[in-house]
Amino acid sequence: MRKTSLFVFLLAGNFLFAQRNLTIEEATSGNFTKFAPKTITAPQWQDHNQLSYLDATYQNLMSRNQSNNWKETVLISKTDLQSALDKALNEADINLRIFPYAYTWKDANTLTFTTTGKDNMYHIEYDVTSKKVSSFFKLDKLAKNQLVSSKGNYMAWLNDNNIVISDLNNKDITVTNDPALDIINGSNDTHRQEFGIDRGMWWNPAKDQLLYYRKDQSMVSSYPLVNFGARVAEVKNIKYPMAGMTSEQVTLVLYDIKTQKKVTLQTGEPKEQFLTMVTWDPKGEFVYVGLLNREQNHIQVNRYNATTGLLDKKLFEDQSNTYAEPSHALTFIPNKNNEFLYLTEKDGFRQIYLYNTDGKELKKLGYKDVIVKEILGFDATGKTLYYVGTSNRGLDRQLYKVSLANQSTELLTTLSGTHNIQMNENKTAFLDQFSNTTTPNEISIVDTKTKKAVELVKSPNPYEGTVTLPKMEMVTITAADGQTTLNGRLIYPANFDATKKYPVMVYVYGGPHAQLVQNKWLGGASLFDYYMAQNGYIVFTVDNRGSDNRGRDFEHVIHRKLGENEMADQLKGIDFLKSKSFVDTDKIGVYGWSFGGFMTTTLSINHPEIFKVGVAGGPVMDWKYYEIMYGERYMDTPQENPEGYEKTSLINKADKLNNRLLVIHGAQDPVVVQQHSMEFIEACIKAGKQVDYFLYPTHEHNVSGKDRVHLNQKIADYFFTHLQKSTLN
Repeated sequence: MRKTSLFVFLLAGNFLFAQRNLTIEEATSGNFTKFAPKTITAPQWQDHNQLSYLDATYQNLMSRNQSNNWKETVLISKTDLQSALDKALNEADINLRIFPYAYTWKDANTLTFTTTGKDNMYHIEYDVTSKKVSSFFKLDKLAKNQLVSSKGNYMAWLNDNNIVISDLNNKDITVTNDPALDIINGSNDTHRQEFGIDRGMWWNPAKDQLLYYRKDQSMVSSYPLVNFGARVAEVKNIKYPMAGMTSEQVTLVLYDIKTQKKVTLQTGEPKEQFLTMVTWDPKGEFVYVGLLNREQNHIQVNRYNATTGLLDKKLFEDQSNTYAEPSHALTFIPNKNNEFLYLTEKDGFRQIYLYNTDGKELKKLGYKDVIVKEILGFDATGKTLYYVGTSNRGLDRQLYKVSLANQSTELLTTLSGTHNIQMNENKTAFLDQFSNTTTPNEISIVDTKTKKAVELVKSPNPYEGTVTLPKMEMVTITAADGQTTLNGRLIYPANFDATKKYPVMVYVYGGPHAQLVQNKWLGGASLFDYYMAQNGYIVFTVDNRGSDNRGRDFEHVIHRKLGENEMADQLKGIDFLKSKSFVDTDKIGVYGWSFGGFMTTTLSINHPEIFKVGVAGGPVMDWKYYEIMYGERYMDTPQENPEGYEKTSLINKADKLNNRLLVIHGAQDPVVVQQHSMEFIEACIKAGKQVDYFLYPTHEHNVSGKDRVHLNQKIADYFFTHLQKSTLN
């Protein structure tokens, strides 16, 4: 009996430590929770020689200071912060569960964050030396897009579609009072957040003057979204400017707190243009704006008088035979009010150019084929610029510095992979969070000059000893043009046996502004990809021409013919798979979402002999139903490009459907509206073609939260049912 018990105990112990496959729940969220690599949370530079971040319990703000060799100490506890809030705002009834995650540093001694009490929202400034609340703004509990003025004495915020300005005495100024839906003020959701737009309000750096977007969409067609959760289903209207139809009309308005007067910048005609790259000059006397025409092939950079709103000077133009795409505001050179940086891909790669305020190009600061991903700022002298850019065919992210004087560029990070960089104020040090396909996460503080690094985190493999991840391999293939190298990723099935044949799930996106294959942990793949591999599938992805981070010519081949070159490159990926003896060429399926849903349906309809199963999530089925800002950039209008719209439409090709296709859509999708899939389903019915359809009634463009487990299970089951699993060892 005792021997039997010992055997059972040992067997149980071996089972507990045996590696296993992911569950569907883990495959959905595990990379952000259970299997997230070890890291530090919410790191911020307090000043040039001190770094702060939250501890693992989220209860303390930790600090590392150069003066004590970057050793870790507790800077502020949640208890200290709660005590200060109770004393200063006793009536607010603020109860902190964790130390505020989204904190920032106003200066080396002043911590700022936003929190919510019983009835109101509060923007707090906390002095870390005295451990007291130094000031606060009291706002409506539903306030959005809060923005503190340059002097710190006012805060602008949005009350639905209108702007309110609060002062430190809790007095509010109602700046706008426009009808909801028709007029939207101060919102970052202007021009549907294209063209690098990430905000809708800008404070004058020198005066109490607020600049903001005023979006008039009264002329745009209302689009109904049906809420099925009500006792009687209700219609919620949104404004959706479809390709070829009337677009929104946007202006920029200046509001002066002292005079309480408004001035509109005279950006002129036509009204259906896009206002981008909004930038104050350092003295607060002028506003710089990029005017992009609706055709999206011509940018005019202008300067406007901040007092009168009148055009002061036309600086320069940037145009393209395909499309010009602004992505970044101007960056003025420190202590030089007459020079700024401008980002453009006019010479083939999105790089930095130095201009003066007369509109003259002074220097090109680009380096080889590096694409600038993020401008990090200047050193204390203002003579050296730092930025994060691409390398290694777009697979890597590296830190670069460039001299404004002689244009020489130096690579500061050397390990191949993805470097996420946060630099201190004077650029003497930086926090480097690094990963590649074999490195989960390594975090160091690096001296910019000496390159000496102090290691803070070296994450172990979070799956080791628990889950067996299948082998992942980075591959290259040649595009359909016969010369361009494409990046691919191959995840092998669990217990891979080269003498067997395995089914394939091709995961595709394929569209602009996305890159699926990256030199980072897991190769940029989701855990769902690895889950499918654990269940006996080869999971293959290739970034075709048209995807991101390879330069203008690589991406612009899609112009006026979305899906054509992308499909040709994906088929080259299939040729690569067919060259492998272990691929079951009779069991190839494809899955993608959004543009990937469009690509999934395109591949399914045009090549059912290859793709026996498809799952298309949130798919564009006809580009004439998509919005102006994104759709017309790549396709022009339906009136200008009828052949292109006809050729790329999937609705008029439903009669070619000859495989198992599951279409999934969110009923509340404001991006790819449900009309896409409904029109396609109707076309399938008329053509006598069977198609599977599933609707998520409460979700928008992406299925999130716990319902995403349901989504992933549905996708997996569809492949398991119609593209059977291989036999596992």
